[in-house]
Amino acid sequence: MGSSRRTEAATPGPAAEAVRTLLDLLAADASAENLLALGTGAGVGASSPAEAVWLKETTEVALSVRRVLDQYRRRETELVALFDTASDLAGLRDLDAVLRAIVRRARTLLGTDVAYMTLNDPVAQDTFMRVTDGSVSAAFQQLRLGLGDGLGGLVAQTARPYASTDYRTDRRFRHTGAIDDGVAEEGLRGILGVPLRVGSQIIGVLFAADRTPREFTPDAIALLGSLADHAAVAIDSARLLEETRSALARLEAANETTRAHSEALRRASDAHDRLTKLVLRGGGIDEVAAETAALLGGGLAVHDTDGSELARAATGPVTPCAEGLAASRADGLAVFADGAWICAVLAGTEPLGSIVLTGRAELSDADRRLFERAALVTALLLLLRRSVAETEDRVRGELLDDLLADAATARRDGGSLSLRARRLGVNLTLPHAVAVLDCRPPLRSRLLAETARKARELGGLAGTRQGHAVLLAPGDRPGALARALATELTQRLGSPVTVGAAGPGDGPEALSALHAEARRCLQALHALARAGDGADLADLGFIGVLLGDRADVTSYVGRVLGPVLAYDAERGTELMRTLHAYYDHGASLSRAKEVLHVHVNTVGQRLDRVAQLLGPDWNTPTRALETHLALRLHRLTTGHGSADSVLPSPVSAPTGSASGVPRGHQSSRPGSDS
Repeated sequence: MGSSRRTEAATPGPAAEAVRTLLDLLAADASAENLLALGTGAGVGASSPAEAVWLKETTEVALSVRRVLDQYRRRETELVALFDTASDLAGLRDLDAVLRAIVRRARTLLGTDVAYMTLNDPVAQDTFMRVTDGSVSAAFQQLRLGLGDGLGGLVAQTARPYASTDYRTDRRFRHTGAIDDGVAEEGLRGILGVPLRVGSQIIGVLFAADRTPREFTPDAIALLGSLADHAAVAIDSARLLEETRSALARLEAANETTRAHSEALRRASDAHDRLTKLVLRGGGIDEVAAETAALLGGGLAVHDTDGSELARAATGPVTPCAEGLAASRADGLAVFADGAWICAVLAGTEPLGSIVLTGRAELSDADRRLFERAALVTALLLLLRRSVAETEDRVRGELLDDLLADAATARRDGGSLSLRARRLGVNLTLPHAVAVLDCRPPLRSRLLAETARKARELGGLAGTRQGHAVLLAPGDRPGALARALATELTQRLGSPVTVGAAGPGDGPEALSALHAEARRCLQALHALARAGDGADLADLGFIGVLLGDRADVTSYVGRVLGPVLAYDAERGTELMRTLHAYYDHGASLSRAKEVLHVHVNTVGQRLDRVAQLLGPDWNTPTRALETHLALRLHRLTTGHGSADSVLPSPVSAPTGSASGVPRGHQSSRPGSDS
């Protein structure tokens, strides 16, 4: 039969023409329907049954070639799509865009109504909708499938592809209300799902679905699997890229932190070197404040524990904020309070003062640490200054103790004592006063410290003797020194400080007696209930005369009666004689006028003038005793009660007018007391 067929094929005729036409259609990429129609028509018009069979077989071969060509074309299209997908992955910039492209290609290549992708959630132990293409149902686009639920949940759980011709009626899968409702709302029937695999890990599922029942071929399953592999690569690449970017960001942040830390260390080291060199070359708190202010670009003030200013640079006077200082003392760090930075200056837990930085609302960590370092350097300087002061005070106290020991020792060792004093900046050849100070017992240690500070300020010596603070200071006005000390130290301690003083005296041998006199004066002040006051014996009136072992009667008379003596001397009046007569006769005007041989009105006028000169309280019991005693002493020193004695120096009279008459007490009746 084969021989006859070859003969017939070689024989020209209608059959040969039909075959040529069939080949032309196949070359022109005609459809299978056109090839079948041509073959069927040629078979009907065949001249013999053998020719009809031959045409039928030829047509089947042509259709087979057509199917192979279609398969190659489809495969080529799929390969192009996979190549494009690979190209997209190579230029991956936006993961969402790549995933949308893969889902769209899956829908196009498989010719389905819908394609979508879900990703697994390891925390929730389910898989959620990530990308859809062709979907119209919002409920479907928000579905979450538990592992093992529905077709997709089973794929995610088993890592195997599954296909369903009609999911609605397919009982191989575990149906749930939420999944069935979403699938029904989307109208899906035929569904294919393949796993997204990264190594051995399943990260999600890629789906293709039709709204009509559909049988998915192995080729379709393989194609969707290839796209799923590309999608998994895209997701993993994006994850790695994100991790790389995060790592780079962290590395850059770490580098920036390292650079900032390095710069902070360099700046801190530079500041430390500058402050250290400043301290080593003997710089003081003023220089540290100026250097720190320059380093921080602000103003700086240093205060003592009581708030008094010790140093200031590039800022006006500033008061430390009490709340901020308390907070800084509690944790030892700088705090921002009341518009300024404040840091406690501490030696361990002992407060030494504070530093305040103005002009900087914000401080970097490095600047804040520098500010705190400045507080530490300030603490060291204050401790050093205190140590030096304590050493110096001890030396000064030992010298003062030797000076006050006794007059005999002072006379014997006067030369060495004077030499020791000169080494401490004290010239004992100049007039000096001695002050003895007292306060409530709990405050005596503070009083000693304040007395030592005052001694350094005045260029004198300070120490303790017989339980009291003692101050030796240059000067010839012991009473004024005592009053100034009592006022200042009472304010500083917040408690009465009583000061008795004596002087002036020069030379080591005079100081022991001055100390004894100052102690008697202090005892007299306590006895007179004058705690918190300061005086010397001269300020105590006749009590001072009685207590003093160097009684200066002339000075006492001058202090009490000086204005009257001056008035008589200038005008030739007899006020002193009138006073003698008045007191000698029991303070009686009538008896005094008889002795004086004047009218009683004249005595009254003279006494009015005395009141103007001595003050309106001159005849009160206390003042009267002072005045009467002064009159007696005046008589003893001059030999009579007239104004013939030598007048006291003007400085001994109360200040006021040039004549010694207090302002406001000049007579309005000149000459009436003559």
